[in-house]
Amino acid sequence: MNPSPHPPAEPRSLSSGDRWRQAWLVVLAATVVLFTVVAVGRPFEPQAGPPGNAAAAASPSSAPVPSPVATTALAAPATASPSPTPTSPFPAEGVLRLDGNFPVKGSGGFDFANERGPVAGSRGTIRRFKVAVEKGSGEDVAAFAAQVRAILSDERSWIGGGNVRMQMVAAADRADFTVYLATRETAGRMCEMGGTSIRINGVPFTSCRAVGKAIINLDRWRGSARPYLEAGVGLAAYRQYVINHEVGHELGHRHEGCPKAGGPAPVMVQQTLTLRGCVPFSWPRHNGRDLSGPRL
Repeated sequence: MNPSPHPPAEPRSLSSGDRWRQAWLVVLAATVVLFTVVAVGRPFEPQAGPPGNAAAAASPSSAPVPSPVATTALAAPATASPSPTPTSPFPAEGVLRLDGNFPVKGSGGFDFANERGPVAGSRGTIRRFKVAVEKGSGEDVAAFAAQVRAILSDERSWIGGGNVRMQMVAAADRADFTVYLATRETAGRMCEMGGTSIRINGVPFTSCRAVGKAIINLDRWRGSARPYLEAGVGLAAYRQYVINHEVGHELGHRHEGCPKAGGPAPVMVQQTLTLRGCVPFSWPRHNGRDLSGPRL
């Protein structure tokens, strides 16, 4: 390697100005180090979101919505919660309707419950039923089956009169009828095939009975109906009503009117639409007796 043509520069002695700048740099470096230590030692505190932040208050109750099906949304009251109580398959007391999005159209196919239950009731013909939930509805077939079975096994229901007994059977068993939970579009189609239109303003709104089928509209199962909402009666009671009503049709009962203004509505009143002067009531029997009104 060739030597450099220029010798290295001699170190220059510091002037008073250079010494001042060097001292200032030392002070600045010490300040930066101190600030860094304080900043690192301070715990991180996330900033709270604004009131009503949806991410912070996300409800676990929204049913899974299969894409790309259309959904409908209900703004729930403050008491709404889809979670059943630990000891009951039904929504908790005080819940009027469920919040969140849910499908208005499913696959059209159904999952069937496979549990067999005991015979409920002491006398009368045994009517065996299956329970099914539409695939893509976001609803659990076991949870739906537990509610249907609880309703139809209750002494306040049709078995209490001693004319009929009920038994839930599995998918492969012979049954007299099936209780279906279906999205509104599927329910509308099934009801029309059975000879009943459930549309209001073009939208499938109510539930229905076709021969051998009690078809429950998911919109009503989750959202209840205006007469119950206005009366402040919970979603669990509406579910009891709609199962008893549609199964009542399967047992041969027709629509009825209100026997006494201000009294409990017979279960065969179309309580989803009107109470006809009565108050909401979920069961075919009241105070140990059959409750009925004038036939319409």
